[in-house]
Amino acid sequence: MQPVDLNPKRKRENPLVWIFEPLERDPEYSLERFFNFKAAYLDGLLYLAVASGDEPWNGLVVCTSHERQAGLLEEFPVLAPHPVLGKWLYVSQTHPEFEDVAREMVALARGRDPRMGVVPGKRKRSPDVVDMKSSSTRKRK
Repeated sequence: MQPVDLNPKRKRENPLVWIFEPLERDPEYSLERFFNFKAAYLDGLLYLAVASGDEPWNGLVVCTSHERQAGLLEEFPVLAPHPVLGKWLYVSQTHPEFEDVAREMVALARGRDPRMGVVPGKRKRSPDVVDMKSSSTRKRK
């Protein structure tokens, strides 16, 4: 018999966070939620993210820019531009080389490879959400 989750609002843990274990000893490392990803930050920069959903949200994302992709793609042909987040590179966890590539990406991140890492953007709220929040505040007064 399968256990039943009595709290459906609780998010299940991402099974790919094991990838970031070598980063845990780094004092500048933090693991944070980034939309539906679990993301690895080093020195305040977003380096890597993992998701475990349906494709193309089922693997490792390497956070980089278009200008810095070529070197990573040449060295790691398994990586490809993410089909939705095109400036970032991606490898699906269904790829046979996924675990090896994930370990290598973490090693590069630990070494602060200059081809990786982006300044995280501020999360933008839609004008409708902002308006809803302000109207609910007015109702409480």
